[in-house]
Amino acid sequence: MSFTSQHLFFDDVEVGQHWLSLGRTITETDIVNFAGLSGDFNPIHIDHEFARSTPFRRSIAHGLLVFSVGSGLGVNIPIMRTLAVLSIRDWQFREPVFIGDTIRVRSEVLEKEARSRGRRGVITWKRQLINQEGKVVQEGVTLTLVEGRAAAGQQGDEPPPTDENAP
Repeated sequence: MSFTSQHLFFDDVEVGQHWLSLGRTITETDIVNFAGLSGDFNPIHIDHEFARSTPFRRSIAHGLLVFSVGSGLGVNIPIMRTLAVLSIRDWQFREPVFIGDTIRVRSEVLEKEARSRGRRGVITWKRQLINQEGKVVQEGVTLTLVEGRAAAGQQGDEPPPTDENAP
């Protein structure tokens, strides 16, 4: 997918801005597919009988599956000209995610650092994955490298409107 005129540049976002993604429901098929892809067949994820004997009393989604779904949801809110993920810091797995839970991502710009004379910049994000009950199930800080307007020679363009619908 190429960047479009809707993709935001580094210059288009400000510290303190926040967004809330659409939701994505975690299914049993997601868990089985992720187990096959990752090789993680821990019975807490795929053996319903075993899972009943755990403190959760039922199967839980892989933490990295939920993280991956959150990463995908975050790509579109806000839709940025992201060139690379640079780091993931202080990531916490706070609550289990069960089959049927719906995940959303709350993203907030914590810091910005221009690089390469405005051709790129590093954005520090606070990311929270929240379930349908509003509980934070995972959270942490990510740093992304984002294209700046100077790289595209579009310094005079008006940025497209943002979606600041987070609570």
